[in-house]
Amino acid sequence: MNNLNLSKKMLIVFLGSITCTILFSFFFIHYLYTDLYKEQIKESIIYQGNRTASHYHYGELSDSIIEKIQWYNIVSEYEIIVVDRLDDLTSHFPYRINYQSLINENDEKILETGKPVMKEGYVDELKREIFGGIFPIKGENGLIGFIYIYVPLAAIQDVFHDSLPLMVLVGSIFFFILFLILQRVWRSLFEPLQTLQIYSEEVSKGDYSNRLNMLRTDEIGKLSTAFDSMSRSLEEQDQRKKDFTSNIVHELRTPLTYISGYAQLSRDKIDSSSDDVKQYLSTIEKETERLKKLIHDLVELNHLEQDVYSLVNEPIAIAQLLLDTLELFVIRLEEKDIQLRISIDEELILEGDPKRLQQVFYNTIDNAVKYAAQSIAIHLTASKHGVQYHIANDGVTIGDEDIDHIGERFFRTDKARTRTTGGTGLGLSIVKEIVRLHEGTFTISNETTETIVVIELPEQMRKE
Repeated sequence: MNNLNLSKKMLIVFLGSITCTILFSFFFIHYLYTDLYKEQIKESIIYQGNRTASHYHYGELSDSIIEKIQWYNIVSEYEIIVVDRLDDLTSHFPYRINYQSLINENDEKILETGKPVMKEGYVDELKREIFGGIFPIKGENGLIGFIYIYVPLAAIQDVFHDSLPLMVLVGSIFFFILFLILQRVWRSLFEPLQTLQIYSEEVSKGDYSNRLNMLRTDEIGKLSTAFDSMSRSLEEQDQRKKDFTSNIVHELRTPLTYISGYAQLSRDKIDSSSDDVKQYLSTIEKETERLKKLIHDLVELNHLEQDVYSLVNEPIAIAQLLLDTLELFVIRLEEKDIQLRISIDEELILEGDPKRLQQVFYNTIDNAVKYAAQSIAIHLTASKHGVQYHIANDGVTIGDEDIDHIGERFFRTDKARTRTTGGTGLGLSIVKEIVRLHEGTFTISNETTETIVVIELPEQMRKE
């Protein structure tokens, strides 16, 4: 059964349902024949036998009584035999029931007590079953006669002769409607599954562009929605992988080109001015450091995304951590003549990893300093569920089409990738992952000439 596909299993279920329906109909008709029709005949014979026997009231079995009984035999649907002696009954009814004599010793004993004896069985000569009863007639001095009432039972097809065409018609209509419903269900169920199978094979080959786009809300609809979501996610992931490969090649090629070029110049001009060689070596050193930082940030981001890194949580005076980070930018702020406006609630205490949270502050402030023209505003305040960190800078703003891509690996708004701002394009990606690990939220937006980053951190993280 496990080797059959779903359509074959459904076909087996359908055929099984039809078989069960036919068997049920057969047993139901048999029940009507056996328990209702036969029971009705039995009750009728008992009633007619007692009624016929009651015509005589403790006297002789006169000719007039016999004539009345025989007249009743003519107008009744039953066969009625009246005899004086039990032995004469076999001459009037010379048939064997179920290949046995009509009367046996046990029957005689029962009749002598005045109780009737019921008889049922197949009569070969009549080619059908009969149902009957022998009823004793009492006199003043004992039994004076016997009445035997029997009726040949109609065959089951005769009983349902009138209703059989109607039953066949209703059954045919039922199965036709069932077939139409099953065909509709079949198409509704298996056509999407077959399409899903084809699209899944395409996905396994690397084609993620197919979509089912079903509007159904049942299980098939939910499955198709899940497939579309999976395909879309795989397509985006595949595109991110391609972009990542392209970006990493670009980012690595630049410093390696500088290192290779200046190393060659240093070798060629080693006998020339020592100042030139020193400048070349200094450039090589800077590019080497940039390359090392790029690799370090990339490894660190992978660890954060894969939850390899475990946070070292402890209570933090978050305001002091921010102030300590700001001290690292004093010289750069003075060099660019940037005005810094801060509003910090110094009483805030937060549970988290101080090293990682300082990295969040450092990367966001570093970005703001790079792109700010005149001012940077920083706010650290209590929020409804914890702490809100807000940093805004004027100057270069982010295009609306780029907002959703901020935080992706190597994504920078300076599409030309000039070296004026430096950086690896991984800073905000690392920030987003650290915030995620702290169960916080990261948002970035534009307002007129300002770029605003808002980070919400819970006061205390949930325990696993």
